[in-house]
Amino acid sequence: MDPWLVWLITALVLGAAEIITLTAALGLLGGAALVTAAFAAVGLPLPWQFLVFAVVATVGLVFVRPVALGRLSSRTEERFGVDALLGGAAYVTSEVSKVAGRVRIGGEEWTARAYDETLVIPPGTTVDVIEIKGTTALVYPRE
Repeated sequence: MDPWLVWLITALVLGAAEIITLTAALGLLGGAALVTAAFAAVGLPLPWQFLVFAVVATVGLVFVRPVALGRLSSRTEERFGVDALLGGAAYVTSEVSKVAGRVRIGGEEWTARAYDETLVIPPGTTVDVIEIKGTTALVYPRE
């Protein structure tokens, strides 16, 4: 069997394995095998074929794979519902203490309690939403 055909079959097997695993490594190795198949088809001796495969595979794994993985995993995680309120700002509309209070979060009125039970937060203060327990926001004054 001709060497270029062996490299081509190797490239196809690695490409199929990449589709199953989605590691971004086997596909690059398959690409290296495909490049090596082209060089083998023009008559490059076998030791040089291995060198071409090693160089192309190394370049792919060292330089291309990190960029590809970075593009795939750089998506920021979206927060929904009350999780989206955590860390955000709120405006105190009624004095907030350890037992009661009201804040405005994103245009909605919420019952609130002070995260630090020793604090009493006066109306008009901007606070951070630290935690949401049920329908009550636990808040702490901004510094």
